[in-house]
Amino acid sequence: MKLWNGHKLNKLVEDFTVGKDYIFDQNLVKYDCLASIAHAKMLGKIGILKGEEVEKLVRELNNIIELDKKGKFKIKKSEEDCHTAIENCLTKKLGVLGKKIHTGRSRNDQSLTALRLYFKAQLREVEELGRELIEEFKKFIVKYGKTEIPGYTHYRKAMPSTIENWTGAFVESMEDNLKLLAFTFELIDQSPLGTGTGYGLPLKLDREYTAKLLGFKRVQKNHLYAQNSRGKFESMIIQSLTQIMLDLNKISSDLIIFSMPEFGYFELPPEICTGSSIMPQKKNPDVLEILRGNYHLVCGLEFRVKGIISNLISGYSRDFQLTKEAIMSAFEITEQSLLIMKVVFAKLKVNAKMCQRGLSEEIYATEEVYKIVKQGVPFREAYKIISKKYEKK
Repeated sequence: MKLWNGHKLNKLVEDFTVGKDYIFDQNLVKYDCLASIAHAKMLGKIGILKGEEVEKLVRELNNIIELDKKGKFKIKKSEEDCHTAIENCLTKKLGVLGKKIHTGRSRNDQSLTALRLYFKAQLREVEELGRELIEEFKKFIVKYGKTEIPGYTHYRKAMPSTIENWTGAFVESMEDNLKLLAFTFELIDQSPLGTGTGYGLPLKLDREYTAKLLGFKRVQKNHLYAQNSRGKFESMIIQSLTQIMLDLNKISSDLIIFSMPEFGYFELPPEICTGSSIMPQKKNPDVLEILRGNYHLVCGLEFRVKGIISNLISGYSRDFQLTKEAIMSAFEITEQSLLIMKVVFAKLKVNAKMCQRGLSEEIYATEEVYKIVKQGVPFREAYKIISKKYEKK
C-alpha cells in the first residue's frame, strides 16, 4: 500500500517515478526507524498517542532495525521507499496503530530526517577512516622518513627532500580535510523533523524534544529552509569529500610515476598490483589508477547534485529524489578509497638506493647558492655564479 491516496497510476509512470529509490532506501531503514521512534515518543508526550501505543510502536520499530541488520527487511518496488515499507510493516503487525505513526509529519520531513541521520553516520565513518590513514602515514614516516629523495617542480628535479617531507604534506592536508568534514557535520547537524512539506503542521509538535532524542545539535527552525536545504547540504558534503579525494589523487599520481622502474623511489609489492593478459612481466598499479580516477567521479557527483537542485522554486520538487544516488555513491567511493590507500601504505616500500641515485648533482644547486651567500655575496650575484656553472654542463 502506498502512503499517498487517489487515482490508479499508469504502470510505466509508476516505474519511472519510483526509479531506484527503493534500492537506495535500504541504506535508510535503520535511520527512518530511529526517527520514527523519536516521533512516536514525541506524539506520546503531547498526548496524541497513549503510553502503551508508544511502547508497541517502539518495540516493532526496533524489530525492523534488527531484521534490517540481518538483511531480512526488504523494500518492494511497489512500496516506493523505506517509509512506506516500514509503515506497511507496522500496520500489518499493529493494525490501526500502525497508521497513527504518520500523524504530525510528511514524507518530506520524514525522508529528510532519515537522510540527515544517515549523513551524520557516514561523515563519522569517513572521519574515522581518515584518521586511520593519517596513522598509517605516520607509521610510514617512522619507517622511511629519513630517506632523502629528489623534490620536483614543473616535473623536473628541484631540490632535495625526504620521505618525511613528502608524506608529512599529506598528513597535514588530511588533518585539514577532517576539519572541513567537522565543519560540514556541524552545519548539517540540525533536525528537520516536524517541518512537514516546508509549511509546518497544524499540531503543536515538540521539535526540540525529537531533535534531542535523535542527537541533533539543534532544530532547523525555518520550515521552508528544511526543504530548500535538500541538495544544498548534499553538495556541501560531497565538496568536503572531494578535498579528501584530491589528496588521494595526488598521492596516487606521485606513486604511479615514482614507482616506475625509471625512477624506482617507491616499490609496489606484487600483492597490490595486477597483471597483463598478454605481457607476463607486467605488474600494473591499477589500484592507484582507480584511486586517481575516483577523485573525478566524486567531483562529477558534486556537480550532478548542484545541477539537479538549481532552477527549482522554493519547496519540495521530485527532482530531489535524484540526488540520493549521488550522495550515497560519493560516500561509498570515498570510504573505499580511504580504506584501499591505507592498505597501499601498509605494503608500500621505499628503495633507498634508487632514491640516492636520483639525488644528482644539479639538485643541490640552490644549496650551492646559499653557501656563497653565507660568505657575504648578494643572493642575485651568487645565483648568477651557480647558474653559469650549470649552463656549461
